[in-house]
Amino acid sequence: MDLAPVPRWRRSSHRLALRLARRDIARHKGRSLLIILLIMLPVAGLTGAATLYQSSQRTPGETVRYELGNTQARFSVLPVPSPDSLQDPSNDAVVASSTGRFDPDFQRTDPLDVIPAGYEVLRQRMLPLTTAVGDALVSLQGRELDALNPAFAGKFTLLDGRAPQTATEVLASPGLLARFHLSLGMEFTTSAGTFVPVGTIRDAGAADSNSFLYLQSSQVPPGVQQGPLNRQSVSYYVVGPEPVTWQQVREANSKGVGVLSRSVVLNPPPLEQRRVPGSPPRDDSSAAVAVYATFGLVGALALLEVGLLAGAAFAVGAKGQVRELALLASAGAESATIGTVVTAGGLWLGSLAVAVGAALGLGAAAAVVQVVRSTGSVRLAGLHPDFLLTAVAMAMGLAACVLAALVPARQVSRQAVLGALKSGRTPAPKSTRTTVAGGVALALAAGLLAAGWLLGSSTGDPDRQAEQLPLVVTMLIAGAVFAVTGLVLVTGWLILRLTSRTQWLSLSLRMAARDSARNRGRSVPAVAAVLAAATLASAALVLSASQQAGLRAGHYWSGLENQAYVPLAVDPPPAADGSRQPPRQVDASALSSALAEALGTVESTRLVTAPEGLRSCPEGPADPALPARTDTSNCLVFSLARPQANECPKTPQGRLVDPGDWRCSGSMVNEQPSDRVILVGGAEDIRAALGRDASPEAIAVLRAGGMVVTNPVFVTEGKAVLQARDVRTHQPAPSGPGTVPSVVRSSILDAVVLEPRVAVPYYGVVSPETAARLDLRPAPTGLLVQLAKYPSEAEADAASAAAAAVYGQPGMPFQAEPGITKGSQWMTWSIVAAAALITFSAAGITTGLSLADARTDHATLAGVGASPRLRRALAGSQALFTSGVGALLGALAGAVPALLLVLSTDMRTAVEVPWLHLLALVVAVPLAGASLAWACTRSGLPLSRRGLA
Repeated sequence: MDLAPVPRWRRSSHRLALRLARRDIARHKGRSLLIILLIMLPVAGLTGAATLYQSSQRTPGETVRYELGNTQARFSVLPVPSPDSLQDPSNDAVVASSTGRFDPDFQRTDPLDVIPAGYEVLRQRMLPLTTAVGDALVSLQGRELDALNPAFAGKFTLLDGRAPQTATEVLASPGLLARFHLSLGMEFTTSAGTFVPVGTIRDAGAADSNSFLYLQSSQVPPGVQQGPLNRQSVSYYVVGPEPVTWQQVREANSKGVGVLSRSVVLNPPPLEQRRVPGSPPRDDSSAAVAVYATFGLVGALALLEVGLLAGAAFAVGAKGQVRELALLASAGAESATIGTVVTAGGLWLGSLAVAVGAALGLGAAAAVVQVVRSTGSVRLAGLHPDFLLTAVAMAMGLAACVLAALVPARQVSRQAVLGALKSGRTPAPKSTRTTVAGGVALALAAGLLAAGWLLGSSTGDPDRQAEQLPLVVTMLIAGAVFAVTGLVLVTGWLILRLTSRTQWLSLSLRMAARDSARNRGRSVPAVAAVLAAATLASAALVLSASQQAGLRAGHYWSGLENQAYVPLAVDPPPAADGSRQPPRQVDASALSSALAEALGTVESTRLVTAPEGLRSCPEGPADPALPARTDTSNCLVFSLARPQANECPKTPQGRLVDPGDWRCSGSMVNEQPSDRVILVGGAEDIRAALGRDASPEAIAVLRAGGMVVTNPVFVTEGKAVLQARDVRTHQPAPSGPGTVPSVVRSSILDAVVLEPRVAVPYYGVVSPETAARLDLRPAPTGLLVQLAKYPSEAEADAASAAAAAVYGQPGMPFQAEPGITKGSQWMTWSIVAAAALITFSAAGITTGLSLADARTDHATLAGVGASPRLRRALAGSQALFTSGVGALLGALAGAVPALLLVLSTDMRTAVEVPWLHLLALVVAVPLAGASLAWACTRSGLPLSRRGLA
């Protein structure tokens, strides 16, 4: 007998393995389809998400096409405080680099005067228009522009209708027709006249839902054209053969003009030319790293979950192949060849799954982009496939599938040939290598998680923390993956320990525990799959809850929840000669009655009294001969001085040294100026504005001529400094770059701190007597309207109409403070539902696979007289045990790395662990799995062939 190896025998064995695996896949279509779907869906999801994210980012070509059409550049006003500023090369409305220095002598140049010679100039002017809807006047945007000029091809597109031909015919956006229930050919009356829309037009840079009315210059009435031209609302497009260079853009920026240049967008300047000397460095990478870290952790756990689910399916399939593989082994095949047959199945299924998944993800993303673009939305700029991330997702999916098949392949290849031929199950080997490997993996995971957390907290410098963040995130994600892997490897040992003492349990639970310990080849994959799913769910819960907490901490409160501020004075339109008219005052009681009649949810209204606001203050540098406040004008604003010791510490790059520092939070911490930051009143005003009852100490300080302050950062040694600032003059800011209005008067007051219920925008409250003594000239400014619930859109429109009737002209839209509680709770519970659905699906799949594998055991029980009720109870107990252990371990394995990830990023100031939601997940998943198993266990069992003895 010639025992010499056959030439190229490995290649032949691999071909044989692939052929056998293909035939097994064809015979077991249901199991094969399940594995394909398990791998295909996450690959499709990752591919689609990556494609949609890239599609939301404009390419340079799309930027110039959507914003410029065929023109060379756009010139518009750039709001800069001095010539030491530079714009973003791809965005003419964003100041990318600036010293922050305020130059009182800086005069912005009209963009028209900066345009180089030799270009054709096309002007676009924004016109604030109104139209009547019932008793209210609502605003819409007018555009004085020749939108159908060939130079705007690519930016403006005629969707329906035709071009205007008469003086009353205009173009409109689809959103304007939908908003005011118009159709082409219907008359539409606005503050600029009555027009007839004859065509709809799409702006590639704005959504169709916007209300735009496109007018020619000859269609704008003289009354609208008169008066000082608002340069902020005018932009100029230039047409010509010569490109506008970056040097020309820099020169225009130094004069207060922003330029979006076609050549600069397509060929941006190097980074060193985008920074103004002396400007503070900017680094926004930490926020991006935090986002990618979150998606990286969730993506890694998702692929690990589907890999373990596929592993459970492969384990069941491998047991069904034992007889065939044993026959192959008896014919002389080596154990490596036998294992390769199962692994080849993973290769076949994985290759098909990732190919279909990538195609499905790209196709779905392309369909979404097409639908979004066809509806006129600008959220997606175009279809931009991310081939690198797609290839990574395919490689990870294929690796997950092959690795999922590798473990059962090794187990099957080691089974005894004689035991397989006799249809007997070979006892699980009592090797401790798997448990030892799991312990090593858990130790490595603990080391990586601890090292990542220690490295992230090793320095108190936020700038240094931002530099270390990529490494920290990588270590934490790797630690999370190793933790799940280690727990999976030690699951068998845990099952033995948990089921060693079950005498006190009921019959079904006792049988389920013993069966799980005896058939670990079935129970371990089931526990591992639920564990991975629960890990993903718990990590998503912790991350989302912390994100919601961060949003709550950073929310800007315009007032108490469900509270609206309605002014008592509105500015009438300019006169025919362009001069400003005095504000129109209304009666507070009439306004309150009108709002109460329009809204049935008004709980209370309170008149707000505050110092005199800015009125007719001349623009430009201050005239020394003109005081800051006269009988006809006022240029003074009032604020509280912040002591130097109470300044919020920041790094050179503008990051907070300690986001949890008490000096960096609370009311007016960012000093948002308004006419009502200082309230004049007493205890009732404190209750209405701050949401808290005034303490006896606060009442005593008010009566003694002091001030109730909302934030302790403005108080030192029981004193607060009230400053009057002249907005016409500026001085260097006390901290950081930039300037602030100059202080012309200071008053030291006794102060007591009464922090409001939420961070409302008020410095504090003084009594009327103190306001008179300090010459604050208090006057009623508006109404605080407290509602029982947040108004609907229809209720807000009704309130706006009621206020407009009292004003006698369009007033401010009625806007209440929505708060954040309802939205955050809805978001958190929606994530709970999604996470629970993922975990339920894992429990359901593993329960079905376990029931399929345990069919012989149930047949044996039925043969010895076990009732259907006992078999149902046993199936439910088995599912309860595996799902319970998996859910509990998964919650721990997902919450800890997610918590460490939050503590290592900018979200660390808003750490929140949703204990109730995690408890609901841990309890609901096992109960759902048990109920599913109980319901799916049939009373009768199908007949099966008897195995050979």
